[in-house]
Amino acid sequence: FGKNKVMMVALGREASSEYKENLHKVSKHLRGEVGLLFTDRTRDEVDQWFSKFKEVDFARAGNKAAYTVSLDTGPLEQFPHSMEPQLRQLGLPTALKKGVVTLLSDYEVCKEGDVLTPEQARVLKLFGYEMAEFKVTIKFLWNSETGDFQKLVGDSVEEEEEEMEEDDSDED
Repeated sequence: FGKNKVMMVALGREASSEYKENLHKVSKHLRGEVGLLFTDRTRDEVDQWFSKFKEVDFARAGNKAAYTVSLDTGPLEQFPHSMEPQLRQLGLPTALKKGVVTLLSDYEVCKEGDVLTPEQARVLKLFGYEMAEFKVTIKFLWNSETGDFQKLVGDSVEEEEEEMEEDDSDED
């Protein structure tokens, strides 16, 4: 993982500046959260390893809630008294009672399938609810020996751009 533009320059942005044959095709697809993997392993070995690789993480705003989370009325002793204003700002009905942060009423953080707001995501993280799953999807393959570039997973935005490029070249 690195800066996409730096990786694009290193690989070559177009055929005339590419380091090796067809690497500019890899550069075209370096958008968003992507990475490059350099290995001498076979494609089957890499596919097998990544199919098993998953990490559980805290959900972010925009993710869908995997399950419903409700908090029960009562003391929240895991938080210091100084956290109470922050919890209240996130929408939790809290108050300090004898120096202990207390939830004044039951509170539903999210329902299964809800798209999470930044506040909901923050509350879930504070209470330790991990709902997101990090996994790697292999989208493209470039073979250094043959120079072959292969698309493994379709991306509608990229496909539309490629079709537009083909249409433009047909008009010439």
